[in-house]
Amino acid sequence: MSASRRSGTTDELGPDEPEQPVRDGADLLAALLDGMDAALCAFDADGVVTHWNREAERILGWSAAEAVGRQGFAGWAVRSADAGEVEDRLLSAMGAPGRQVHEFALLTKDGGRVLVRTQSASVRGPDGRPAGVYCAFSEVHAQIDLERSIALSEALLEDASWGVVLVDADLRPAVVNAHAARALGAGRMSVLGRPLGDLLAQGVEELENALTHVLAEGAPPGPAEVWVSLRTPEGERRRCWRSGFVRLASPLAEEPVPLGVGWLFQDVTEAKQGEQEAALLRFRANQLHRAARAAAECEDPAEAATVHLDFALAGFADHALIDRVVGGAASDTDEAEPVRLVRVAATPSGAPGPSVPSGTSGLPVRYGEGHPAVQCVERAGSVRASAGARSVPAEQVRRWATARQWPEDTVHGLCAVLRSRGRTLGVVTFLRGAGRSAFERPDAMYAEDVAVRIATALDLAGAVERP
Repeated sequence: MSASRRSGTTDELGPDEPEQPVRDGADLLAALLDGMDAALCAFDADGVVTHWNREAERILGWSAAEAVGRQGFAGWAVRSADAGEVEDRLLSAMGAPGRQVHEFALLTKDGGRVLVRTQSASVRGPDGRPAGVYCAFSEVHAQIDLERSIALSEALLEDASWGVVLVDADLRPAVVNAHAARALGAGRMSVLGRPLGDLLAQGVEELENALTHVLAEGAPPGPAEVWVSLRTPEGERRRCWRSGFVRLASPLAEEPVPLGVGWLFQDVTEAKQGEQEAALLRFRANQLHRAARAAAECEDPAEAATVHLDFALAGFADHALIDRVVGGAASDTDEAEPVRLVRVAATPSGAPGPSVPSGTSGLPVRYGEGHPAVQCVERAGSVRASAGARSVPAEQVRRWATARQWPEDTVHGLCAVLRSRGRTLGVVTFLRGAGRSAFERPDAMYAEDVAVRIATALDLAGAVERP
Protein backbone atom coordinates (compact mmCIF):
# COMPACT_ATOMS: atom_id res chain seq x y z
CA MET A 1 0.00 0.00 0.00
CA SER A 2 1.51 3.28 -1.13
CA ALA A 3 0.36 5.40 1.84
CA SER A 4 2.88 5.11 4.71
CA ARG A 5 1.71 4.58 8.27
CA ARG A 6 3.80 5.88 11.25
CA SER A 7 3.66 4.30 14.73
CA GLY A 8 3.54 7.64 16.54
CA THR A 9 6.04 6.46 19.27
CA THR A 10 9.60 7.69 19.90
CA ASP A 11 12.42 6.65 22.15
CA GLU A 12 13.40 9.03 24.88
CA LEU A 13 16.33 11.14 23.64
CA GLY A 14 18.84 13.40 25.28
CA PRO A 15 18.45 17.15 25.08
CA ASP A 16 21.12 17.52 22.35
CA GLU A 17 19.96 14.66 20.14
CA PRO A 18 17.44 15.36 17.35
CA GLU A 19 14.27 13.39 17.33
CA GLN A 20 14.43 10.52 14.75
CA PRO A 21 11.23 9.10 13.27
CA VAL A 22 10.79 5.42 13.65
CA ARG A 23 8.99 3.44 10.88
CA ASP A 24 7.17 0.20 11.47
CA GLY A 25 7.11 -2.73 9.01
CA ALA A 26 4.16 -1.36 7.03
CA ASP A 27 5.97 1.93 6.36
CA LEU A 28 9.08 0.15 5.19
CA LEU A 29 7.08 -2.15 2.92
CA ALA A 30 5.23 0.81 1.40
CA ALA A 31 8.49 2.67 0.77
CA LEU A 32 10.06 -0.43 -0.76
CA LEU A 33 7.12 -1.05 -3.09
CA ASP A 34 6.93 2.59 -4.19
CA GLY A 35 10.63 2.68 -4.99
CA MET A 36 10.55 -0.25 -7.40
CA ASP A 37 10.51 0.18 -11.17
CA ALA A 38 7.98 -2.60 -11.69
CA ALA A 39 4.28 -2.17 -11.09
CA LEU A 40 3.26 -4.22 -8.07
CA CYS A 41 -0.05 -5.10 -6.52
CA ALA A 42 -1.26 -7.76 -4.12
CA PHE A 43 -4.52 -9.56 -3.37
CA ASP A 44 -5.69 -11.35 -0.27
CA ALA A 45 -7.23 -14.80 -0.40
CA ASP A 46 -10.62 -13.30 -1.30
CA GLY A 47 -9.23 -11.36 -4.25
CA VAL A 48 -9.30 -7.93 -2.57
CA VAL A 49 -6.50 -5.53 -3.54
CA THR A 50 -4.21 -4.94 -0.52
CA HIS A 51 -1.17 -3.23 -2.09
CA TRP A 52 -0.72 -0.87 -5.07
CA ASN A 53 2.56 0.93 -5.75
CA ARG A 54 3.41 4.12 -7.61
CA GLU A 55 4.50 2.38 -10.84
CA ALA A 56 1.12 0.68 -11.01
CA GLU A 57 -0.43 4.10 -10.55
CA ARG A 58 1.74 5.54 -13.35
CA ILE A 59 0.83 2.80 -15.81
CA LEU A 60 -2.91 2.65 -15.14
CA GLY A 61 -3.65 6.05 -13.58
CA TRP A 62 -5.42 4.65 -10.51
CA SER A 63 -4.02 5.85 -7.19
CA ALA A 64 -3.44 3.54 -4.22
CA ALA A 65 -6.38 5.11 -2.42
CA GLU A 66 -8.62 4.27 -5.39
CA ALA A 67 -7.27 0.76 -5.90
CA VAL A 68 -6.74 -0.70 -2.42
CA GLY A 69 -9.83 -2.33 -1.04
CA ARG A 70 -11.45 -3.12 -4.41
CA GLN A 71 -12.62 -6.64 -5.16
CA GLY A 72 -10.42 -7.76 -8.06
CA PHE A 73 -10.11 -5.73 -11.27
CA ALA A 74 -13.72 -6.01 -12.40
CA GLY A 75 -15.39 -2.81 -13.50
CA TRP A 76 -12.38 -0.53 -13.26
CA ALA A 77 -9.05 -2.04 -14.41
CA VAL A 78 -10.44 -4.80 -16.66
CA ARG A 79 -13.38 -5.05 -19.03
CA SER A 80 -16.34 -6.62 -17.26
CA ALA A 81 -16.49 -9.40 -19.87
CA ASP A 82 -12.86 -10.35 -19.14
CA ALA A 83 -12.83 -9.80 -15.37
CA GLY A 84 -13.71 -13.37 -14.39
CA GLU A 85 -11.03 -14.93 -16.57
CA VAL A 86 -8.35 -12.45 -15.42
CA GLU A 87 -9.17 -12.98 -11.73
CA ASP A 88 -9.12 -16.76 -12.12
CA ARG A 89 -5.73 -16.63 -13.81
CA LEU A 90 -4.24 -14.36 -11.14
CA LEU A 91 -5.62 -16.20 -8.12
CA SER A 92 -4.66 -19.57 -9.58
CA ALA A 93 -1.11 -18.75 -8.43
CA MET A 94 -2.18 -19.47 -4.82
CA GLY A 95 -2.48 -23.16 -5.60
CA ALA A 96 0.47 -23.46 -8.01
CA PRO A 97 4.17 -23.71 -7.24
CA GLY A 98 6.54 -21.01 -8.47
CA ARG A 99 5.57 -18.00 -10.55
CA GLN A 100 2.80 -17.87 -13.11
CA VAL A 101 3.22 -15.69 -16.24
CA HIS A 102 0.24 -14.30 -18.09
CA GLU A 103 -0.53 -11.62 -20.67
CA PHE A 104 -3.76 -9.67 -20.84
CA ALA A 105 -5.09 -6.16 -21.33
CA LEU A 106 -5.81 -3.77 -18.44
CA LEU A 107 -7.81 -0.55 -18.56
CA THR A 108 -6.39 2.83 -17.60
CA LYS A 109 -8.32 5.39 -15.59
CA ASP A 110 -8.94 7.49 -18.71
CA GLY A 111 -10.39 4.48 -20.59
CA GLY A 112 -7.27 3.43 -22.51
CA ARG A 113 -6.11 -0.12 -22.99
CA VAL A 114 -2.65 -1.37 -21.94
CA LEU A 115 -1.22 -4.80 -22.77
CA VAL A 116 0.74 -6.11 -19.77
CA ARG A 117 2.72 -9.19 -18.89
CA THR A 118 2.21 -10.33 -15.28
CA GLN A 119 4.22 -12.54 -12.95
CA SER A 120 2.21 -13.72 -9.98
CA ALA A 121 3.05 -15.96 -7.04
CA SER A 122 1.42 -17.18 -3.85
CA VAL A 123 1.91 -15.43 -0.49
CA ARG A 124 1.95 -17.84 2.46
CA GLY A 125 0.67 -17.06 5.95
CA PRO A 126 2.37 -18.04 9.24
CA ASP A 127 0.65 -21.38 9.09
CA GLY A 128 2.00 -22.05 5.60
CA ARG A 129 -1.38 -21.80 3.96
CA PRO A 130 -1.98 -19.47 0.95
CA ALA A 131 -2.91 -16.01 2.25
CA GLY A 132 -2.97 -14.13 -1.03
CA VAL A 133 -1.14 -13.35 -4.26
CA TYR A 134 1.38 -10.71 -5.22
CA CYS A 135 1.51 -9.62 -8.85
CA ALA A 136 4.20 -7.72 -10.73
CA PHE A 137 3.30 -6.38 -14.16
CA SER A 138 4.81 -4.19 -16.88
CA GLU A 139 3.85 -2.85 -20.26
CA VAL A 140 4.95 -5.18 -23.03
CA HIS A 141 3.97 -3.35 -26.21
CA ALA A 142 7.58 -2.85 -27.24
CA GLN A 143 8.61 -6.37 -26.27
CA ILE A 144 5.59 -7.94 -27.92
CA ASP A 145 6.18 -5.90 -31.07
CA LEU A 146 9.79 -7.05 -31.15
CA GLU A 147 8.83 -10.68 -30.60
CA ARG A 148 6.17 -10.46 -33.28
CA SER A 149 8.62 -8.87 -35.71
CA ILE A 150 11.14 -11.64 -35.09
CA ALA A 151 8.45 -14.31 -35.40
CA LEU A 152 7.17 -12.73 -38.62
CA SER A 153 10.67 -12.57 -40.08
CA GLU A 154 11.34 -16.20 -39.26
CA ALA A 155 7.99 -17.29 -40.68
CA LEU A 156 8.54 -15.33 -43.90
CA LEU A 157 12.00 -16.77 -44.35
CA GLU A 158 11.04 -20.35 -43.57
CA ASP A 159 7.36 -21.11 -44.02
CA ALA A 160 5.91 -18.46 -46.35
CA SER A 161 4.19 -19.70 -49.49
CA TRP A 162 5.54 -16.76 -51.52
CA GLY A 163 9.03 -15.57 -52.28
CA VAL A 164 10.76 -13.07 -50.00
CA VAL A 165 14.04 -11.43 -51.04
CA LEU A 166 15.79 -8.64 -49.14
CA VAL A 167 17.81 -6.70 -51.70
CA ASP A 168 20.59 -4.39 -50.51
CA ALA A 169 21.25 -0.88 -51.81
CA ASP A 170 23.43 -2.36 -54.59
CA LEU A 171 20.45 -4.37 -55.85
CA ARG A 172 21.94 -7.68 -54.80
CA PRO A 173 20.12 -10.30 -52.70
CA ALA A 174 21.10 -10.15 -49.02
CA VAL A 175 18.47 -12.54 -47.61
CA VAL A 176 16.41 -15.10 -49.55
CA ASN A 177 13.72 -17.36 -48.17
CA ALA A 178 13.29 -20.98 -49.17
CA HIS A 179 10.37 -20.33 -51.54
CA ALA A 180 12.28 -17.62 -53.43
CA ALA A 181 15.35 -19.84 -53.75
CA ARG A 182 13.25 -22.58 -55.32
CA ALA A 183 11.65 -20.08 -57.68
CA LEU A 184 15.09 -18.82 -58.74
CA GLY A 185 16.31 -22.38 -59.18
CA ALA A 186 19.27 -22.00 -56.81
CA GLY A 187 20.27 -22.55 -53.20
CA ARG A 188 19.56 -19.93 -50.55
CA MET A 189 23.24 -19.24 -49.95
CA SER A 190 24.37 -19.43 -53.56
CA VAL A 191 22.26 -16.44 -54.67
CA LEU A 192 23.46 -14.04 -51.96
CA GLY A 193 25.50 -11.12 -53.24
CA ARG A 194 25.11 -12.07 -56.91
CA PRO A 195 23.82 -9.62 -59.53
CA LEU A 196 20.25 -10.31 -60.58
CA GLY A 197 21.51 -10.66 -64.15
CA ASP A 198 23.28 -13.87 -63.11
CA LEU A 199 19.95 -15.37 -62.07
CA LEU A 200 17.59 -14.09 -64.76
CA ALA A 201 17.99 -14.20 -68.53
CA GLN A 202 15.23 -11.69 -69.26
CA GLY A 203 13.27 -9.19 -67.18
CA VAL A 204 16.33 -8.02 -65.23
CA GLU A 205 16.12 -4.41 -66.41
CA GLU A 206 12.44 -4.09 -65.51
CA LEU A 207 13.01 -5.61 -62.06
CA GLU A 208 16.05 -3.43 -61.32
CA ASN A 209 14.14 -0.33 -62.41
CA ALA A 210 11.38 -1.20 -59.93
CA LEU A 211 13.88 -1.75 -57.11
CA THR A 212 15.69 1.52 -57.87
CA HIS A 213 12.39 3.41 -57.86
CA VAL A 214 11.46 1.96 -54.47
CA LEU A 215 14.84 2.95 -53.01
CA ALA A 216 14.41 6.51 -54.25
CA GLU A 217 10.66 7.13 -53.99
CA GLY A 218 9.22 4.44 -51.73
CA ALA A 219 6.83 1.58 -52.32
CA PRO A 220 4.48 1.71 -55.34
CA PRO A 221 0.72 1.95 -54.67
CA GLY A 222 0.01 -1.64 -55.73
CA PRO A 223 1.62 -4.92 -56.82
CA ALA A 224 3.34 -5.21 -60.18
CA GLU A 225 3.42 -8.19 -62.53
CA VAL A 226 6.95 -8.83 -63.73
CA TRP A 227 7.70 -11.30 -66.53
CA VAL A 228 11.13 -12.92 -66.28
CA SER A 229 13.03 -15.74 -67.92
CA LEU A 230 14.98 -18.12 -65.69
CA ARG A 231 18.10 -19.95 -66.75
CA THR A 232 17.63 -23.68 -66.24
CA PRO A 233 19.53 -26.78 -67.48
CA GLU A 234 16.64 -27.35 -69.91
CA GLY A 235 16.86 -23.78 -71.25
CA GLU A 236 15.07 -20.55 -70.47
CA ARG A 237 11.80 -20.78 -68.56
CA ARG A 238 9.30 -17.92 -68.76
CA ARG A 239 7.56 -16.95 -65.51
CA CYS A 240 5.27 -14.18 -64.29
CA TRP A 241 5.78 -12.96 -60.71
CA ARG A 242 3.23 -10.72 -59.00
CA SER A 243 5.54 -8.56 -56.91
CA GLY A 244 5.22 -6.15 -54.02
CA PHE A 245 8.03 -3.88 -52.81
CA VAL A 246 8.75 -2.06 -49.54
CA ARG A 247 11.65 0.25 -48.77
CA LEU A 248 13.70 -0.75 -45.73
CA ALA A 249 15.23 1.96 -43.52
CA SER A 250 17.09 1.77 -40.22
CA PRO A 251 14.79 2.46 -37.23
CA LEU A 252 17.80 3.47 -35.13
CA ALA A 253 18.96 6.46 -37.17
CA GLU A 254 17.57 9.97 -36.76
CA GLU A 255 17.44 10.35 -40.54
CA PRO A 256 16.15 7.45 -42.66
CA VAL A 257 19.09 5.36 -43.81
CA PRO A 258 18.16 3.03 -46.69
CA LEU A 259 18.96 -0.58 -45.98
CA GLY A 260 17.56 -1.93 -49.23
CA VAL A 261 14.24 -3.22 -50.53
CA GLY A 262 11.98 -6.00 -49.39
CA TRP A 263 10.71 -7.82 -52.47
CA LEU A 264 7.81 -10.23 -52.05
CA PHE A 265 6.52 -12.16 -55.04
CA GLN A 266 4.18 -14.99 -55.99
CA ASP A 267 4.27 -17.05 -59.17
CA VAL A 268 1.09 -16.37 -61.16
CA THR A 269 2.30 -17.74 -64.50
CA GLU A 270 -0.44 -20.33 -64.91
CA ALA A 271 -3.16 -17.83 -64.05
CA LYS A 272 -1.77 -15.18 -66.42
CA GLN A 273 -1.33 -17.70 -69.21
CA GLY A 274 -4.91 -18.84 -68.68
CA GLU A 275 -6.11 -15.22 -68.92
CA GLN A 276 -4.05 -14.64 -72.05
CA GLU A 277 -5.29 -17.82 -73.70
CA ALA A 278 -8.89 -16.94 -72.88
CA ALA A 279 -8.43 -13.43 -74.29
CA LEU A 280 -6.77 -14.86 -77.39
CA LEU A 281 -9.61 -17.32 -77.95
CA ARG A 282 -12.16 -14.51 -77.63
CA PHE A 283 -10.22 -12.38 -80.10
CA ARG A 284 -9.87 -15.18 -82.65
CA ALA A 285 -13.54 -16.14 -82.36
CA ASN A 286 -14.43 -12.49 -82.94
CA GLN A 287 -12.14 -12.37 -85.98
CA LEU A 288 -13.79 -15.45 -87.46
CA HIS A 289 -17.21 -13.89 -86.90
CA ARG A 290 -16.18 -10.59 -88.48
CA ALA A 291 -14.59 -12.42 -91.41
CA ALA A 292 -17.79 -14.38 -92.03
CA ARG A 293 -19.85 -11.18 -92.10
CA ALA A 294 -17.40 -9.43 -94.45
CA ALA A 295 -17.13 -12.47 -96.74
CA ALA A 296 -20.91 -12.63 -97.02
CA GLU A 297 -20.81 -9.23 -98.76
CA CYS A 298 -18.39 -10.44 -101.45
CA GLU A 299 -19.92 -11.29 -104.84
CA ASP A 300 -16.84 -13.28 -105.86
CA PRO A 301 -16.30 -16.37 -103.65
CA ALA A 302 -12.56 -16.22 -104.43
CA GLU A 303 -12.48 -12.73 -102.96
CA ALA A 304 -14.30 -14.09 -99.92
CA ALA A 305 -11.43 -16.57 -99.45
CA THR A 306 -8.89 -13.73 -99.29
CA VAL A 307 -11.11 -11.84 -96.85
CA HIS A 308 -11.01 -14.82 -94.48
CA LEU A 309 -7.24 -14.90 -94.88
CA ASP A 310 -6.80 -11.20 -94.08
CA PHE A 311 -8.90 -11.37 -90.93
CA ALA A 312 -7.03 -14.47 -89.77
CA LEU A 313 -3.64 -12.74 -90.09
CA ALA A 314 -4.36 -10.07 -87.46
CA GLY A 315 -2.10 -10.82 -84.50
CA PHE A 316 -1.58 -14.36 -85.75
CA ALA A 317 1.06 -14.33 -88.50
CA ASP A 318 3.11 -12.00 -90.68
CA HIS A 319 2.44 -13.56 -94.08
CA ALA A 320 0.01 -16.07 -95.58
CA LEU A 321 -0.26 -18.10 -98.80
CA ILE A 322 -3.05 -20.07 -100.45
CA ASP A 323 -2.07 -22.88 -102.84
CA ARG A 324 -4.51 -25.15 -104.68
CA VAL A 325 -4.00 -28.67 -105.97
CA VAL A 326 -3.12 -28.78 -109.67
CA GLY A 327 -5.81 -30.45 -111.78
CA GLY A 328 -8.68 -29.90 -109.37
CA ALA A 329 -9.62 -31.33 -106.05
CA ALA A 330 -8.11 -34.62 -104.99
CA SER A 331 -10.70 -37.07 -103.69
CA ASP A 332 -9.79 -39.49 -100.92
CA THR A 333 -10.59 -42.36 -103.31
CA ASP A 334 -8.22 -41.13 -106.06
CA GLU A 335 -4.97 -42.93 -106.62
CA ALA A 336 -2.02 -41.25 -104.96
CA GLU A 337 -0.15 -38.96 -107.36
CA PRO A 338 2.73 -36.54 -106.80
CA VAL A 339 1.40 -33.39 -105.19
CA ARG A 340 1.65 -30.24 -107.29
CA LEU A 341 0.35 -26.91 -106.06
CA VAL A 342 -0.51 -23.62 -107.77
CA ARG A 343 -0.43 -20.30 -105.94
CA VAL A 344 -3.90 -18.74 -105.64
CA ALA A 345 -3.29 -15.77 -103.32
CA ALA A 346 -0.61 -14.36 -101.04
CA THR A 347 0.04 -11.40 -98.80
CA PRO A 348 2.71 -8.98 -100.05
CA SER A 349 6.21 -9.76 -98.83
CA GLY A 350 8.14 -7.01 -97.02
CA ALA A 351 5.18 -4.66 -96.46
CA PRO A 352 1.74 -4.96 -94.89
CA GLY A 353 -1.24 -5.22 -97.17
CA PRO A 354 -4.26 -7.32 -98.13
CA SER A 355 -4.02 -10.69 -99.81
CA VAL A 356 -3.96 -10.51 -103.60
CA PRO A 357 -4.19 -13.10 -106.40
CA SER A 358 -0.78 -14.45 -107.32
CA GLY A 359 -0.90 -13.79 -111.06
CA THR A 360 1.25 -16.85 -111.81
CA SER A 361 -1.01 -18.01 -114.65
CA GLY A 362 -1.45 -21.50 -113.20
CA LEU A 363 2.24 -22.36 -113.06
CA PRO A 364 3.03 -24.88 -110.29
CA VAL A 365 4.96 -23.67 -107.26
CA ARG A 366 8.46 -25.18 -107.11
CA TYR A 367 8.05 -27.00 -103.82
CA GLY A 368 10.64 -29.69 -103.20
CA GLU A 369 9.94 -33.14 -101.86
CA GLY A 370 9.16 -33.05 -98.16
CA HIS A 371 8.03 -29.42 -98.25
CA PRO A 372 5.60 -28.68 -95.33
CA ALA A 373 2.83 -27.71 -97.79
CA VAL A 374 3.27 -30.96 -99.71
CA GLN A 375 3.28 -32.97 -96.49
CA CYS A 376 0.12 -31.16 -95.41
CA VAL A 377 -1.75 -32.25 -98.54
CA GLU A 378 -0.43 -35.81 -98.37
CA ARG A 379 -1.39 -36.22 -94.69
CA ALA A 380 -4.60 -34.18 -94.94
CA GLY A 381 -3.58 -32.52 -91.67
CA SER A 382 -1.72 -29.49 -90.37
CA VAL A 383 2.09 -29.35 -90.40
CA ARG A 384 4.34 -27.04 -88.40
CA ALA A 385 7.91 -26.09 -89.35
CA SER A 386 10.57 -23.92 -87.70
CA ALA A 387 14.08 -22.74 -88.52
CA GLY A 388 15.21 -23.52 -84.98
CA ALA A 389 16.09 -21.70 -81.77
CA ARG A 390 16.89 -18.01 -81.50
CA SER A 391 20.60 -18.75 -81.54
CA VAL A 392 20.49 -19.95 -85.17
CA PRO A 393 22.53 -17.56 -87.40
CA ALA A 394 20.49 -15.21 -89.57
CA GLU A 395 22.12 -16.48 -92.78
CA GLN A 396 21.13 -20.04 -91.96
CA VAL A 397 17.54 -18.87 -91.36
CA ARG A 398 17.46 -17.12 -94.74
CA ARG A 399 18.67 -20.24 -96.51
CA TRP A 400 16.04 -22.30 -94.70
CA ALA A 401 13.24 -19.93 -95.76
CA THR A 402 14.45 -19.55 -99.33
CA ALA A 403 14.64 -23.32 -99.79
CA ARG A 404 10.92 -23.50 -98.97
CA GLN A 405 9.92 -20.66 -101.30
CA TRP A 406 8.98 -18.46 -98.36
CA PRO A 407 10.01 -14.83 -97.64
CA GLU A 408 13.57 -14.53 -96.37
CA ASP A 409 12.54 -13.24 -92.94
CA THR A 410 10.41 -16.34 -92.22
CA VAL A 411 11.33 -18.31 -89.11
CA HIS A 412 8.17 -20.34 -88.40
CA GLY A 413 5.58 -21.87 -90.73
CA LEU A 414 2.18 -23.53 -90.27
CA CYS A 415 0.33 -25.32 -93.07
CA ALA A 416 -3.36 -26.27 -92.83
CA VAL A 417 -5.13 -28.41 -95.42
CA LEU A 418 -8.08 -27.02 -97.40
CA ARG A 419 -10.82 -29.64 -97.55
CA SER A 420 -14.41 -29.48 -98.68
CA ARG A 421 -17.00 -32.24 -99.17
CA GLY A 422 -14.44 -35.05 -98.68
CA ARG A 423 -11.90 -33.59 -101.11
CA THR A 424 -8.52 -31.96 -100.62
CA LEU A 425 -8.50 -28.58 -102.38
CA GLY A 426 -5.10 -27.25 -101.38
CA VAL A 427 -3.26 -25.73 -98.47
CA VAL A 428 -3.12 -22.42 -96.59
CA THR A 429 0.24 -21.47 -95.10
CA PHE A 430 0.82 -18.97 -92.26
CA LEU A 431 4.32 -17.58 -91.70
CA ARG A 432 5.95 -15.77 -88.79
CA GLY A 433 9.17 -13.76 -88.86
CA ALA A 434 12.00 -13.19 -86.40
CA GLY A 435 10.97 -12.19 -82.90
CA ARG A 436 7.74 -14.19 -83.03
CA SER A 437 7.14 -17.43 -81.15
CA ALA A 438 6.76 -20.76 -82.90
CA PHE A 439 3.29 -22.03 -83.78
CA GLU A 440 1.73 -24.18 -81.06
CA ARG A 441 -1.11 -26.70 -81.05
CA PRO A 442 -3.79 -24.03 -80.31
CA ASP A 443 -2.49 -22.08 -83.32
CA ALA A 444 -2.90 -25.14 -85.51
CA MET A 445 -6.52 -25.54 -84.35
CA TYR A 446 -7.25 -21.91 -85.24
CA ALA A 447 -5.58 -22.33 -88.65
CA GLU A 448 -7.75 -25.37 -89.31
CA ASP A 449 -10.90 -23.33 -88.54
CA VAL A 450 -9.75 -20.66 -91.01
CA ALA A 451 -8.91 -23.33 -93.59
CA VAL A 452 -12.46 -24.70 -93.47
CA ARG A 453 -13.88 -21.26 -94.34
CA ILE A 454 -11.34 -20.65 -97.11
CA ALA A 455 -11.95 -24.11 -98.60
CA THR A 456 -15.70 -23.49 -98.67
CA ALA A 457 -15.20 -20.20 -100.48
CA LEU A 458 -12.78 -21.70 -103.03
CA ASP A 459 -15.12 -24.59 -103.66
CA LEU A 460 -17.95 -22.18 -104.36
CA ALA A 461 -15.72 -20.17 -106.67
CA GLY A 462 -15.09 -23.21 -108.80
CA ALA A 463 -11.35 -22.57 -108.57
CA VAL A 464 -10.62 -26.21 -107.94
CA GLU A 465 -12.63 -27.88 -110.64
CA ARG A 466 -10.82 -30.26 -112.88
CA PRO A 467 -10.12 -28.92 -116.37
